[in-house]
Amino acid sequence: MEFDIIQAISDYGFPIIAALGLGYFVFFIWKWVTETIDPLIGDSMGTLIKLVDRIRMLDNDLIRIKTKLETTLEMQNKIKEQEDKTPKK
Repeated sequence: MEFDIIQAISDYGFPIIAALGLGYFVFFIWKWVTETIDPLIGDSMGTLIKLVDRIRMLDNDLIRIKTKLETTLEMQNKIKEQEDKTPKK
């Protein structure tokens, strides 16, 4: 038993056959997205979350290093000012 598209169109009409074809196309795309794309997006989301966490940690490290550098420079300036104020022999 072979399916003949022309016979089906003549029996049921073009709109019915087109609707069935589009319905199958939508089902095929839905199945492809849920089986192939969804797992990839889930894996990518996990990787993205890990990367964002690492960037935040690096940002916090940079803030700490900047604070330490500013403190060190401030202390050096104070020491230099004190040395300039003290009389030299």
